[in-house]
Amino acid sequence: MKKVLVITYYWPPSGGSGVQRWLKFCKYLPSSGWQPVVYAPLNPEYNSIDKSLEADIPREAVVLKHRINEPYALYRRLMGKGSSTSIDALTSDKATAGEGDINPISKGHKSLRQRISLFIRANCFVPDPRCLWVWPSVRFLKKYLSENPVDVIVTTGPPHSVHLIGRRLSKITGLPWVADFRDPWTKMYYYKNLPLMRWADAKQRRQENMVLKDATKVLTVTPLMKADFSAMTDTPIEVITNGYDEEDFDQIVEDTGFFNLTHTGLFSSDGDPVVLWKVLEGKCRKDPEFKKSLRIRLAGKTDEGIWKSLERADLEENVVDLGYQSHIHAVREQLGASLLILPLRQDPDYRPILPGKVFEYLAARRPILGIGQEDGAMAMLLKETGAGVVCDWNNEKAISDYIDDCWNKFKSDTLDCDSVGVERFSRRNLTLRLASMLDSIIEDYEQKTDE
Repeated sequence: MKKVLVITYYWPPSGGSGVQRWLKFCKYLPSSGWQPVVYAPLNPEYNSIDKSLEADIPREAVVLKHRINEPYALYRRLMGKGSSTSIDALTSDKATAGEGDINPISKGHKSLRQRISLFIRANCFVPDPRCLWVWPSVRFLKKYLSENPVDVIVTTGPPHSVHLIGRRLSKITGLPWVADFRDPWTKMYYYKNLPLMRWADAKQRRQENMVLKDATKVLTVTPLMKADFSAMTDTPIEVITNGYDEEDFDQIVEDTGFFNLTHTGLFSSDGDPVVLWKVLEGKCRKDPEFKKSLRIRLAGKTDEGIWKSLERADLEENVVDLGYQSHIHAVREQLGASLLILPLRQDPDYRPILPGKVFEYLAARRPILGIGQEDGAMAMLLKETGAGVVCDWNNEKAISDYIDDCWNKFKSDTLDCDSVGVERFSRRNLTLRLASMLDSIIEDYEQKTDE
C-alpha cells in the first residue's frame, strides 16, 4: 500500500470545520490503496472538541503527534489572567473570541485588548501563531521519514505554517508535495483587516509565493480560488471540493411539525442577515399561523451581534438555541430542517469561498437559502444543483419570495428539494479523485527519477 504523509493542525478530537476535509479523505483512502500517515500537534489549543469524530479514523492510519509551542502563556501574561478576551482573537478569525465576538479580525470596532492581540498575531507570528511548530516538526519528520519512507507529502492549511513544513521536507527528501488550501492565504477576506506592518505583509506574500512555486501540485476547494492562485503561479492546480459523508446522513429524524429555519456551525455578526430577520418579523406580524409555526434553530456558536438582531426583530420566542453540537448532531439538525439558511460574511473578498457545510446542506436534501454575493462560488453551486437560491444581503423581495414559496409548500406537505448531481460531492467519490491525483503524481515522480 502506498503511503501519504498528511500534515495538519486539525485532527480529532478537534471539532469544527477545519478537521473534516482530511479526516474524511483519510477515512476512505485505504480503500483506494493509500495508507494515511497523519502528523498533528500533541497539545493543540482547539476551539471546540468533538470526540465522536475519532470513530472516522481508519484502523490503517498511522497517527504521529509532536508537541507544539503556541503563544498562549505569553498572551495571558500580557493580557492578565482575568482577561475576558480569548486567545483565539490572536490566532483565528473562526474562533469564539471574548466579548461576544466570533470574528474579532473582521469586527469594525475593537477593544484595546483586541487591537493589541491582533497586532501581536499579525506581526510577531508570521504567517500565523503556529509558526513555532515549523522547525521542530521538520526535525521530527526528517528523522521519521528516514526510517519510515512515504510516497508523497500533503499539507493542508490554514494554518498556512503547515505548508512551510511541507516545503522544507520536500526539499530535504526530494519527495513530491501537495499544498492543499482550504482557504486563501493573502487573499483571505479578513487578511486586509490584519494590522500588518509593511515587512510582515511582505514576508507573508514571499512565503505564499514560495509555497505556490515549490509545491508539486496545488490543491484547492473552489474554481474561483483556483483562478486566484493561477494568476500567482505556474504550478499545476486542481480543484477537489469539500463534501459530505453519506454515512453521516444515515439517520432517521422525526418531524417536529414546525417550520424550521436551521443554521448549523459558527454564526458571525459580519454575516448577520438583518434583512432576513426583517422579513421574518413582517411575516410573523401579518400571519399568526406563520409566527406559531416558525422555529429558528441555531446549532453552533453564535455571535452576540446575531442575538441582538433577533431581539430587535422581536423573534426571541421563535429561536431555539442549541449551542455547540457534535458533528453528528449538527447533521441531524440539517436533516430536520424545513429550510436551511446560510448567510455569508459581508465582504467582497468572500466571493470565491465556499463554506464546507454547504455540501452537507446539499446532502440533507432540504431547500437552501443562501445570503451573499449572487455571483459568488456558493451561488454558482446552488444554481448548478438546483438546491436553493442565493440572494444579496439587501434583496428583501427575493428573500421574502423564497420563504413564501417554502412556507406554502410546507403547509401543503410538498416541501422537498429536487437537487441534482449532489452525489459527486460524497466524500467517497471525492477521495477516489484524490487517490487518482496522488497516483498520477507518483507516476510522474518515478518517471523523472528513472530519467
